[in-house]
Amino acid sequence: MARFDKPQIAEDALKRMIMAYLEITLQIAPENRGAAAGVCQKDKQSFLAQIAGATSKELLVRDDDVQVLHGFNRVEQAKAYLESTMFNDDVVAGLMPFLAAPPEVRIYEVA
Repeated sequence: MARFDKPQIAEDALKRMIMAYLEITLQIAPENRGAAAGVCQKDKQSFLAQIAGATSKELLVRDDDVQVLHGFNRVEQAKAYLESTMFNDDVVAGLMPFLAAPPEVRIYEVA
């Protein structure tokens, strides 16, 4: 029977606790959504591994737009990500050719 390290389980759960969301809504033409999704998915693992407080990153596709929903431990970490080299040099630069309008950026704090 497997033994569980309770302090490690609690620490892992705390790392995954989402207390803030960064929502970026993108206006992207349907014919460009596959390429744009590739940009978003390409950086997902490095986002989770390298960005402080990052807990999740999901791509949500609707008829009207595409949303990228990021989970963070704290609001400050979401704000810091928007200033990061990864976000500005990799994500924004990669998505720029596909944007039909400026992105809408919102940060939410879990109540």
